[in-house]
Amino acid sequence: MITSAANLQIKQIRALRQRKERTTSGRYFIEGVRLVGEAVQLAAPIELLVVAPELLQSAFAQELVAQQRARGMALIEVSAAVFASLSQKDGPQGIGAVLRQRWENLAAVRLSRTPGWVALDAVADPGNLGTILRTADAVGVEGLILLGDSTDPYDPAALRGSMGAIFAQRLVRSDFASFAAWKEEHRIVLVGTSDAAPTDYRSLVYPQPLVLLMGSERQGLSGEQQALCDYVVSIPMRGRSDSLNLAVATGVILYEFYNQLH
Repeated sequence: MITSAANLQIKQIRALRQRKERTTSGRYFIEGVRLVGEAVQLAAPIELLVVAPELLQSAFAQELVAQQRARGMALIEVSAAVFASLSQKDGPQGIGAVLRQRWENLAAVRLSRTPGWVALDAVADPGNLGTILRTADAVGVEGLILLGDSTDPYDPAALRGSMGAIFAQRLVRSDFASFAAWKEEHRIVLVGTSDAAPTDYRSLVYPQPLVLLMGSERQGLSGEQQALCDYVVSIPMRGRSDSLNLAVATGVILYEFYNQLH
């Protein structure tokens, strides 16, 4: 059992809190019974389980650990204090995992099922990104395309917000120019949003599959991005607010896609 928070392997895992280390290593850390359970059930690429036996109160988690140990999964046991040094949760549950990131190349992506994909330009808030991942999975979206200077979907806040959807959604990183070229080459139907668009999002019959393009929290879609879209729609508002939270707005549009399919 590892009992020192200064242990080299523990320091390497703790370093995964930083985006630079996650990007360099291609790995990330998750914790909690639900997230680790989802990762196992969805065959996510787990490299290492981290277990603190004295914190492991859940019968489900204990069975999960026993099964993965029997299958030869790499596993380390740590003291409660060491696990707490890795945890970012109040009341850590004593189970975590190190996983490999999974990224795909945009050039290889084809729209193969409805409603399609979501593209996000310069999304800044990892909590928003995690919520969008969760909503996208709920309506059957295949994956997310992250454009420009977008936040990291493997950020701890994004992982928590996704509630395990990170393991089911495909992920692509691209710049806008490459995305525009891909859209034109494959004749992708692209839908964007703008508060100035005259078309109510509920009035359009959406050809599916498609890609929903959403702009950053601060600026929305630029004129160039709107011009690339086949359709630009707006979400009506009656109160004083002139915009919605990015994750909420994305969810509203995605559920209209879903409603038109069912």
